[in-house]
Formats: sequence, C-alpha cells, structure tokens
Amino acid sequence: MIKNVVLDMGNVLLDFNPEFVLNTFCSSDEEKEIINKELFNGPEWRLGDKGDIKDKDRFDLVKSRVPEKYHEALKNCADKWGICMVPLDGAKVFCECVKQNGFGIYILSNASDLFYDYFPKFMPLSFFDGVFVSSDYLMLKPDVEIYKTFLDKYELNADECLFVDDREDNIEGAQKAGMNTFRFKGDYESVLKHLLKN
Repeated sequence: MIKNVVLDMGNVLLDFNPEFVLNTFCSSDEEKEIINKELFNGPEWRLGDKGDIKDKDRFDLVKSRVPEKYHEALKNCADKWGICMVPLDGAKVFCECVKQNGFGIYILSNASDLFYDYFPKFMPLSFFDGVFVSSDYLMLKPDVEIYKTFLDKYELNADECLFVDDREDNIEGAQKAGMNTFRFKGDYESVLKHLLKN
C-alpha cells in the first residue's frame, strides 16, 4: 500500500529550462551553442549536482573552454541560471492534493546548492515531510545508494513509497531499491489517479 509520494524536482515540479537562460543572457546563436555545451552539458553540471563543487565555482571552472568575448554571458548563465526554475502549471495544487489525501510527501532530487535559493520560492521546505538534495549527500540518482540512503534517513519502507520522476534511468534506480514508480510525462492528474487507486 502506498503511503508516501517521493517527487523529483526538475521537470516534475519546476521547469528546468536552460534555453530560457541562454535566450535571456546570450546575444547570438553561436554564444548560446557554446555556453549550452560547456556549462549546461559540461562535466561541471554533474559535479555541482553531486556536491563536488559549488554553484559559485562553475564560471571559473568552465571559462577556459569558452571564448573570452562570451565570458560575461557565461558568468550570467552560471550565476543566475535559477531564473528558469519556475513552477510547472498545476505543480503546487498537485502537492497540496497529495498532502490533503493523507500521503507523506518528499523531495528526492539531483540538485546543486542553488536549490535552496530557488526552491523555497515555490513552496516552503517545511511543507514537505522530507527534502533530500543530492549535493548534500555527495551522491546522484540513478545510483541505487541514493534511494537507499533516502529511505534510511526518513525511516521509510520502499514498498510503501511511490517515486515520481521524468527520467527513465532514475525510475529504474528507484525500482532497484524496491520502490514503486511512476514516470512523469506532464500530467499530474494521471499521478493522482494512480495514487488513489492503490
């Protein structure tokens, strides 16, 4: 029986959209392409989510791979990318519905330290029964250890949890840890129906 809902954050609750950031701070297609490749798809992004580096360090680590004429845009993108993390339509109502129906509600997200700047603007951390951010624990989804560590921290039974994520690899990691799973494709109503039929 499902007692707890465990939610990914990016593209489940908040819209992680690097294109919005690039369009805001870059003035040419070449600039966007280079910064997208080196910042958002470079190794430092994963290092930030794992907690091996801080967000404030990213610009200095990436800038040697980006032409100097683009450094101002790169710094803006590196320091202010959280501007794209706006709530998806219906996200807040969905979270409230989960809670109102008596389920525990948790966050389990791959995220860097900037999480604590943008996420509370969506909902206070205290709304949730637990918030588990990868960079705090030096581990990442879909490694099965992050799910096990999360379950141990909050003393939850895996078979009583429904893990909701938009990425198949993260879903598979949760399944290996014994959790029930739901692949999110933009429809909160379908998640609620799945929950309430259990």
